Amino acid sequence: MLLSTTPTIEGRPIQQYFGIVSGEVIIGANFFKDFAASIHDIFGGRASSYENTLVEAKEKALKEMQQRAENMGANAIVGIDLDYETIGQSGSMLMVSCSGTAVRI
Repeated sequence: MLLSTTPTIEGRPIQQYFGIVSGEVIIGANFFKDFAASIHDIFGGRASSYENTLVEAKEKALKEMQQRAENMGANAIVGIDLDYETIGQSGSMLMVSCSGTAVRI
C-alpha cells in the first residue's frame, strides 16, 4: 500500500475514493524513560528511549490506518496528516493520531 502526505501520487491517477481513514495510538511513558530523559536534560544529548517510543507509536498508528484502508478495498492513502499530543494528568501519555484519504490508484 502506498502512503503519501501529498493529495495525489504523481503518474498514478486516483480511480476511486473510499473516504477518510484514521489510526490512533496512546502509549505511556514509564518511570525509567522519565528518569533517563531527566539525565539528558541536565547533561544534554538525545533521549533515545523517548525517540524509540515516538517511532513505535507512529508506526502503530500508520499500520492501524493502513489496515482500515485495506478493509475498504483501497491500495493507497493520500493526504496523510500526523499529529502528536501528550495527554494524561501529568502528560505521561503520548498520543499519535493520523488520518488520510483511502483511494484506489
